[in-house]
Amino acid sequence: MTEEARLKTEIRVSAQLRRARAAGAFATIARKGDPDAGAVAVKVYLGGRTARLFVQSRDLDGAAIWREPFGDDAPADGSEEKVDRWLEKEASIDPDLWIVEIEDREGRPFVD
Repeated sequence: MTEEARLKTEIRVSAQLRRARAAGAFATIARKGDPDAGAVAVKVYLGGRTARLFVQSRDLDGAAIWREPFGDDAPADGSEEKVDRWLEKEASIDPDLWIVEIEDREGRPFVD
C-alpha cells in the first residue's frame, strides 16, 4: 500500500465551504480542530429540526471514506438533537475534531 498525499484538514474544510456556498447552501465551521490532521464531522441541516451527519472514516484498505454513523436511521430518525448529542460526545473525546455545519434542503454534504 502506498502512502497517499494528504491535504491539511484546514485546506480541505475551506474547499468544502467554498463548494457549498457556491451551490447556494449556507456553510460554516462550528468547531475548529487540528489544522493539519483533525477529523471532520459534517452536520447537514435539512429543515424541520432534522439533520444528517457525515463523518470521515477509513475503509479496510485504508482509503478515506465518508459514512453516516446513524446508518439507515438517518434522516428518518435523524433529529437535529440526536446529531448534536453525537457531536458533543465526539468533541469531548477528540479535541482535534472539526465540525462543519451546512444548511441545505437537498441534504448535500459537499464532502470530498
